[in-house]
Amino acid sequence: MPTVTVGVLRERAPGERRVALVPEAVTLLRRAGLDVLVETGAGSGAWFTDADYTDAGATVVPPDELYDRADLILCVAAPDPETAGALRPGQTLIGLLEPLRHPALTEELTARGVRTVSLDLLPRTLSRAQSMDALTSQANIAGYKAALLAADTYDRFLPMLTTAAGTMRPAQVLVLGAGVAGLQAIATARRLGAVVSAYDVRPASRGEVESLGARFLDVQRPPDGEPDTERGGYARELTAQEQRAQREALDTHIARSDIVITTAQVPGRKPPLLVTASVLERMRSGSVVVDLAASELGGNVENSEPDKTAVLDSGVTVIGAGRLPSAMATAASTAYARNLVALLRHLVHDGELVLDPADEITGALLGGETS
Repeated sequence: MPTVTVGVLRERAPGERRVALVPEAVTLLRRAGLDVLVETGAGSGAWFTDADYTDAGATVVPPDELYDRADLILCVAAPDPETAGALRPGQTLIGLLEPLRHPALTEELTARGVRTVSLDLLPRTLSRAQSMDALTSQANIAGYKAALLAADTYDRFLPMLTTAAGTMRPAQVLVLGAGVAGLQAIATARRLGAVVSAYDVRPASRGEVESLGARFLDVQRPPDGEPDTERGGYARELTAQEQRAQREALDTHIARSDIVITTAQVPGRKPPLLVTASVLERMRSGSVVVDLAASELGGNVENSEPDKTAVLDSGVTVIGAGRLPSAMATAASTAYARNLVALLRHLVHDGELVLDPADEITGALLGGETS
């Protein structure tokens, strides 16, 4: 019976510590009949040694041998040009390739006969694909870490404390965007004792926010007849007029918050601007703003930059937190590897990789190739 050989790349993007497969996932794939090759040092950023992979049944090889032998190449983020250039016709690359943001990469690989499977194209509305949803697993980690990062940066207590020195009031935390990351940020901030409010353009989010003990802000709703989500289960992009109305209504709430965590993103497009420079100037000195949407496309916070922290003249700290899953590389890699195992179980049958565009899951993941 034929056997599919899976290759795991070492991530080369600056600051990227995650790895596509962890040793426990290697064991699961070996039991399913797949061979696994792991590039030397691939797991070191997430604290997995080459010996850990060998013990789990993988073969640790240098990159040239991996490119030569693997049928499937697994990665976390889209590969750099050198790595992409080493892939050969007939191979399949699987990862968070972001074809909406990096269309040239997908087009170049497809032209060379390399098939691409982009996990970030998976529709979140498919219940049978939930175990493969890498965006959700990574967003959970990002939201959790965002709350911890904000708490660590904020120079006061988050919970209300009554001590011999007097009572310390609880921190007022505002979370903008109640998707997966936002809900996890809400839950974590609440566990830390903060008073939490939240807002999302989708009124349906109210129930989820309130179930976590936070207050949902009524500041703006989509016009009658306008959907609050688009295909795939993501919040739709607001019109320019809706964004202005939203910002004006939110400004008062933002200005009086001690911590603001923003999480609103639109796949492949510029994130909505939620926190302007003018409202940052109105926040109290010592306040903290964490922008999870910060990327090369922009962010939810005006002038925030990915992976950079700035203390403004007003004393407000703005953190462009675009890579928070990498800051928890072990947990993030473990969750991501489980997503990949679920996906490979769906794609590999009787020792062969089956990429059927007619299948609703596979067809969506091949979207960069077939659109």
